[in-house]
Formats: sequence, structure tokens, C-alpha cells
Amino acid sequence: MVAVTAKHRQLDHVDLSLRISKEEEVESLAQAQRRLLHLRLLCGGQLGDKKLGPPVMVVFEGWDASGKGGAIRRLVAPLDPRHVRVAQFGAPSHDELRHHFLWRFFPALPGWGGMTIFDRSWYGRVLVERVENLATEAQWRRAYDEIVGFEHSLAEEGMVIIKLWLQISPDEQLRRFEDREGDPLKRWKLTDEDWRNRGQRAAYEDAVEEMLERTDMPLAPWDAIAAEQKRYGRLAVLEAVIRGMEAGMERWGIDVPPSQGVDYGLA
Repeated sequence: MVAVTAKHRQLDHVDLSLRISKEEEVESLAQAQRRLLHLRLLCGGQLGDKKLGPPVMVVFEGWDASGKGGAIRRLVAPLDPRHVRVAQFGAPSHDELRHHFLWRFFPALPGWGGMTIFDRSWYGRVLVERVENLATEAQWRRAYDEIVGFEHSLAEEGMVIIKLWLQISPDEQLRRFEDREGDPLKRWKLTDEDWRNRGQRAAYEDAVEEMLERTDMPLAPWDAIAAEQKRYGRLAVLEAVIRGMEAGMERWGIDVPPSQGVDYGLA
């Protein structure tokens, strides 16, 4: 096992002070969404030589209330809903528990020309299932190698894998919990389980650190997103996805249009 020492703790190096103004968000988000749309149309065979590009998979993990939903909404907003799928995963059902833990995710994997956004994923095995003792120690320890092998095989077959961890501080998480609790239209998002998970933050931090350490790979790297400010986090997510798509397209010999000098119709 890789020991996660203090100097190796990746979350400590995420700069949560990063901020952008509302005006910067509007301008930069519009440009990033336009860029994402261009790349998506190329990968989907709608532009260029009309050949299907590599499948794109975006995996979202992060703290409760870290802004995954808002970031996903901004990510899919410019895309044709026929060309992107958002797959949400919670606790496995009784039937799903009868199978290998990776089994239930296979139907959502995108094929060539496709794109799927995973709102939670197989990383639950080494996070919530580890901390809440929903998997045996042997199961979650074995899962690191199983996940690495799974993602490596997908990447070798062409999959562009983009993995995002949304990081916020305990204080910011508490503020967002209290905001939800005080808003009758958002209260449904907050559960007793959220409060219980918050009480085990230290155990979850250890699990996250080991996950980042053991499953970060050249063809499936982790991006830790500073999401303390929602505006900054949403833009950082879009930029990370764009970088991942550009790298994946280049890997498979697809001409990536320059981001500068392309007329996206912006004033």
C-alpha cells in the first residue's frame, strides 16, 4: 500500500482562496462553453471529416455540497442533449449487490463519438463503502487495482477519461448545509446521511487522499478542483474537461482546432 504522508497530501495543496468576479464568470464561462461545444461536435462526428472521435467520460466526485450539480449543469448547457448523457449513481440496489461492484456502471459507458458524465462513480467503493464499512477491508483494498485495471483497459481502447474531485473546506461545507436547511426549496438536498458523513470528515479525507494517490494515472489523471467559490469551481471544471478532451483528441490523431483565433461568435 502507498502510505499517504503529510507531504504527499494532495488536498492540502488545493488553493481554496481562488476567486473570480461575476463579470469574469459570465465572459469566461461563455467562451469555455463555446470551446467545449466545438470539441464535442468534432468528437461526435458532426463537424470536420464526420468521423467519430474517441468516447469521452467525465467522472465527478467531491464533498457533499461541493457544487457537482451546478458544475454539471454548466458543462452540459451548451451541448445537444442527444449527444451527452448524465448518469447518476447512489447506493447500489439489492440486485446490483449480487454482482461485481463495477458491473452496474458498464451500461452507461460511452461508445465512440459519445460522452457520458458520471455523477458519482465506482470510486464509492474506496470512499463511502470504505468509511461506512459497506465493503469489507479486503474488498476496498483490492478495489484500487481493479479500478486502475478497469480504467487502463478503457483508455487503451480509446476512452478519454477525465476525473474531477471538487474540494471545499469544512467551514464552507457547513455554510452550504445551513443555507440548504434554511431554504424550503433546497432542503430536500440535505439528508441525515450528509450530516453523518460530515462528522466523519477526517476518515473521508484519508480515503480521498489514498484514492488520489493510488488511482492517478497518465491516461486517467485526477484534477482536484478548487470549488470554495462556486463561480471559480464551475469555470475550473469546464477548463479541465476542455484540456482533457484536447489531449485525448491529440492522442488519437484528431486535429484539435486552435483555441485562439477561432470565431465562436462572441462579441
